[in-house]
Amino acid sequence: MRCCVLVPAFQAEASVADVVRALAKELDGMPIFVIDDGSHDRTAACAEEAGAVVLRHERNRGKGAALHTGFVRAAKEAFDAALTVDADGQHPADQARALHDAVADRGALVLGVRDLVRDGAPRKNQLSNRISNYFLSKFSGRSLQDTQCGLRRYPVRETLALSGRASGYAFEAEIILRAVAAGVSVVEVPVRVHYPPEHERVTHFDSVKDPARIVATVVRALFDIHVGAR
Repeated sequence: MRCCVLVPAFQAEASVADVVRALAKELDGMPIFVIDDGSHDRTAACAEEAGAVVLRHERNRGKGAALHTGFVRAAKEAFDAALTVDADGQHPADQARALHDAVADRGALVLGVRDLVRDGAPRKNQLSNRISNYFLSKFSGRSLQDTQCGLRRYPVRETLALSGRASGYAFEAEIILRAVAAGVSVVEVPVRVHYPPEHERVTHFDSVKDPARIVATVVRALFDIHVGAR
């Protein structure tokens, strides 16, 4: 299986270089693409200096759009799968390796599953994740333990074929729903994540607005799926 790493990044100059270096060391030089989603700081420069290939958006378009740009590049270079890792340092490199190695099926969508209580996630994050898990499980018809974790392994061609439409954080939930409906194997793997002290955290996820957007996106995706099945 040919695999690359995609790191969507926005205003991540403080952390992205360390993330790239740790991944390169742990993953034996696996190609790393950082998608700089319209940052105004030194995100792109820091990523390049650390050894990543940088793909740039001129303006901020959202995490889903950044991932799509990465998948298109991965497909162009004939990668079978793409590991996705957040740029904020939340996902330790050894956990990316563990997720990569956990499932032999190259066509599977492999989801990292966090223990948010154990790993010290803020309560608002725990609540928003439970809400998303509930609706995704209900709408997909299968139990899903963590629908918001950004540490994943995507099958590149299959993911592009699902035609996800969301440009923001809702993209990750939408792809799960579309994958289940399309019969793509979805496998959940426990992972450990790192949450720094609250005063050090940098996040662009709105724990109130983004879960609402996720639910709205899922409802639209359900409509698309059922209309397409007629």
